[in-house]
Amino acid sequence: MTDPKTNNVEARDSGTTPFLSVRDLHCHFPTDDGLVKSVDGISFEVERGKTLGIVGESGSGKSVTSLSIMGLHRNVGKKRGPQLKGEIWLDGQELISASDEEVRKLRGQKMAMIFQDPLTAMHPYFTVGQQIIEGHRQHNPRATKKTARDHAIQLLDRVGIPQPDKRVDQHPHEFSGGMRQRAMIAMALANNPSLLIADEPTTALDVTVQAQILDLIRDLQQEFGSSVIIITHDLGVVAELADDLLVMYGGKCVEKGPAEKIFRQPEHPYTWGLLGSMPRLDRELQDRLIPVKGNPPSLINLPNGCAFHPRCPYAGGTNGRSNSEVPRLTRVSEHHLVACHLALEARQQIFTEEIAPRL
Repeated sequence: MTDPKTNNVEARDSGTTPFLSVRDLHCHFPTDDGLVKSVDGISFEVERGKTLGIVGESGSGKSVTSLSIMGLHRNVGKKRGPQLKGEIWLDGQELISASDEEVRKLRGQKMAMIFQDPLTAMHPYFTVGQQIIEGHRQHNPRATKKTARDHAIQLLDRVGIPQPDKRVDQHPHEFSGGMRQRAMIAMALANNPSLLIADEPTTALDVTVQAQILDLIRDLQQEFGSSVIIITHDLGVVAELADDLLVMYGGKCVEKGPAEKIFRQPEHPYTWGLLGSMPRLDRELQDRLIPVKGNPPSLINLPNGCAFHPRCPYAGGTNGRSNSEVPRLTRVSEHHLVACHLALEARQQIFTEEIAPRL
């Protein structure tokens, strides 16, 4: 078993052990149509108190990555269950080789997740308070029903739900979308987890509520000192929240590094496309937004070579390598890595002359 302190080109050279370390993670699902390579060898780290943003289109493998960390694929039947390889280290403990019971004890206490749709993630029969109380008492068996209820009320108040002493006895369908998301955050925080994973936490919410939810996550992170992973397809969501950014495409990481660096000097054509399709309010609108042409690839039949090459307008400048050779993550600068066959000088010229003026 590899020690999580081992350095390689994909690891930070900070000299400290990260709180979460994912190493060469593969998560494949056998189906009647073939093997779905949802996650195909990604590595990243999250340090204590830091925020990692994972971005990419639907089907890029973002949510499967988070479910693998949480161990939630373990409930799938073995015949159709995922084929997991790699290592996931959480505070020095390896999770893939850990037993179901060990992972269950960590889930909710040391790591927790805010799901994309709280209406389907929360049980419709039980009240919001009952669901928070159950999660709290599961890891605090000595807590009485009264103390657990008081704790639930305090959490609902902390996440900004009005009249928490009354709302605690209401069911999820009696909450608005924004309030359900806040209740989901309260459930995730029931045991002060050290790692909080937010999977599309602002989907289907209006922009005002989106800003409130993101501010809430930021405030709670500062209060509890948690490490946070924000999973989204919207770069605007993580623009001010994430310390580091990981861009996924076709189950692989195509670019990662400090968020400020990637926003200012992105290196991968797919990242250029994501940034170019993001509306800006800090400058005069001169042109229409430019979408990334084409559709995401099938995770059963990925294109040969670089998975992005059928959609990449610059694939012709790689002497055919994009069609035949899978690019490896290489270091561009300190902590900034990219998987692209285009030469560094060519990428920088394209960005300066064509991309930067549009961003």
